[in-house]
Amino acid sequence: MGDGKFMTADAAVRLIRDGDTVALTGGGGGLLEPSHLLRAIERRFLVGEGPRNLTAVHALGLGDKKSEGMNRLAHEGLVRRVIGGHWVWSPRMQRLAQEEKIEAHVLPSGCVMQLYREIAAGRPGLFTHVGLGTFVDPRQAGGRMNASARDRLVELAEIGGKEYLWYKSFPVNVALIRGSFGDAAGNISLDQEAANLDVHAAALAAHNSGGIVIAQVRTAVDVNSLPARSVRVPGAIVDAVVVDPSQVMSYDLPYDPTISGERRGPLPGEPDEPLTMRQVIARRAHAELVDGAVINYGVGVAEGVARLVARRGEVDRHYQTIEHGIYGGALLDGLLFGFARNPAAMVDAPSQFDFYSGGGLDIAFLGFGEVDARGDVNVSKLGGVPVGPGGFIDIAQNARKVVFCGTFDAKGGAVQKFVERVEQITYSGTEALRRGHRAVYVTERAMFELTAEGLVLTEVAPGIDIRRDILDRMGFQPIVRGEPKRMDAAIFAADFA
Repeated sequence: MGDGKFMTADAAVRLIRDGDTVALTGGGGGLLEPSHLLRAIERRFLVGEGPRNLTAVHALGLGDKKSEGMNRLAHEGLVRRVIGGHWVWSPRMQRLAQEEKIEAHVLPSGCVMQLYREIAAGRPGLFTHVGLGTFVDPRQAGGRMNASARDRLVELAEIGGKEYLWYKSFPVNVALIRGSFGDAAGNISLDQEAANLDVHAAALAAHNSGGIVIAQVRTAVDVNSLPARSVRVPGAIVDAVVVDPSQVMSYDLPYDPTISGERRGPLPGEPDEPLTMRQVIARRAHAELVDGAVINYGVGVAEGVARLVARRGEVDRHYQTIEHGIYGGALLDGLLFGFARNPAAMVDAPSQFDFYSGGGLDIAFLGFGEVDARGDVNVSKLGGVPVGPGGFIDIAQNARKVVFCGTFDAKGGAVQKFVERVEQITYSGTEALRRGHRAVYVTERAMFELTAEGLVLTEVAPGIDIRRDILDRMGFQPIVRGEPKRMDAAIFAADFA
């Protein structure tokens, strides 16, 4: 087997020039993350060899909330601008943004992935309704997350008398991608990965921009040994293949064929959990499920609904999806959010977001950071810290019904979450009403529903005093119509089944 396109990580990252725009694939927890390449870039920069002033683009969060992922690029001078869908996995990059040492832009994850395809096709950009009425709308912040971010990446457009957002195309100079197997011709297989994500779209955007594609893989194989259906990125658009024998499926998971979809296996039992506020919220939210619904779970408190579905053996009663491109299976949570055991199908994530933006979801279970009287929700900027929405905007704006799940307040009541005006609009109640969608807000002490008149208090927990425990602890007065319904006392019981 000739060397062909094989090279070391250090040699490959020397192909990256100062000022390049670099597309990065991967998700939080190490999902499809080209960690070996990111470490090589950091190593080269720290010895003074560059590259400098990069624009880094990533759709999903990348990192371990400590040192991996985007944290490897979080050095003043290494990056000039970051266009990221989700930032919470990289506290170092968040800090650079807060200190105005980089230009920080945040765009919805699905829009970033779909924009790669528009760039690859030579079109002027992505025209979509996704993001209207949110902080991505240029009538608000246009996705700019700090004062240093001045470029207008998003414009308002009118087509056929309707408003759309125009996410403008830009050249991609480098794509850093990851797969399981690669050959000397550059053919890349993702057969032993947990998802496909936007690997092909990012690679095609770079290649058709006249840029380069660098692929990290765990195993080198002979040319012509990969089955054609296993090749997700053809060698025609790959310039370099870097082998990292230590590559793992995630930071904490070396390899599991039931997660890569190669085979099915028994599911580990869901352990009993002590009764917590988060569990109570998940139980009440679970009651909003209907059989046969196509659903999505977000990260955070909403993950508890997925755990409850798995514990009750109800996985096959609904069509479960996650934005990474996964259908079905038992969803994992925490650092492994985005992974699923025994998935029913795996598609490329840009196509999954096509499904979402076109209205394919019946119900979405999502978290919230702040909620205001108009039903607006903020999850993307909290206390001045750039968090980013990930796929939240793409999902919440287009699901027919959204069940927002979160605690009524935070830090023992010290932090109010139902506020007069959210710091940043990640979900627009006004836009939801205009589109005829429903939204409910579930907490451990009360439940609200979005109406044209505002937020209506619909349910309260047993033993709750409405004035003392709810109304006096909110930054606005919700609508109260008569006596709100009492939540089912069973969801507060330790032996809830």
